[in-house]
Amino acid sequence: MLDTDFFRRWMTATAAAVDREAAYLTDLDSAIGDADHGSNLQRGFAAVTAALEKDPPQTPGAVLMLAGRQLISTVGGASGPLYGTLLRRTGKELGEASAVTRDELARALSAGVAAVAKLGGAAAGDKTMLDALLPAAEALGTSFEAALDAARTGALATVPLQARKGRASYLGERSIGHQDPGATSAALLIAALAEADGADGGAA
Repeated sequence: MLDTDFFRRWMTATAAAVDREAAYLTDLDSAIGDADHGSNLQRGFAAVTAALEKDPPQTPGAVLMLAGRQLISTVGGASGPLYGTLLRRTGKELGEASAVTRDELARALSAGVAAVAKLGGAAAGDKTMLDALLPAAEALGTSFEAALDAARTGALATVPLQARKGRASYLGERSIGHQDPGATSAALLIAALAEADGADGGAA
């Protein structure tokens, strides 16, 4: 069972990964976006870590709800609302249970991903964070490692795609050949999830 401590580890590991890879994320965003994805997420997840330490939530769902609120209130642009929606909706789906199974988390994460798709009006293949999150949520039903592999594969698969959503879509064909920064940070989130379970999360 995945308890509240597991979800705190997940968010803390995500914050560490984002901090470690912030420059890389911003480099990716420099090519097809606003060149602020890394710094924005770095600020947001630092706020998440501080909030979790200041007032520790008592359930897995509450951990994700708190993290989502922090991201929405501290991260500018599209990243804050999208990641905030992902975590808040996933947390809401988990309800008030003191611990959940991996299958329950997979279903909740799928609901969170669906909420992101609705908010952004995006789908698989649009060269967005969904290209990592959709396969990861599906693979999580199998194992954490499968979710990690799916997320990384999904992020890499955005390289040959032409962006159809977000600022990168303004570039048209010039967006081809660049890895999507949102899909890359989403892979970091899933890597941190696997790390919280004891797997080798590492870089996306």
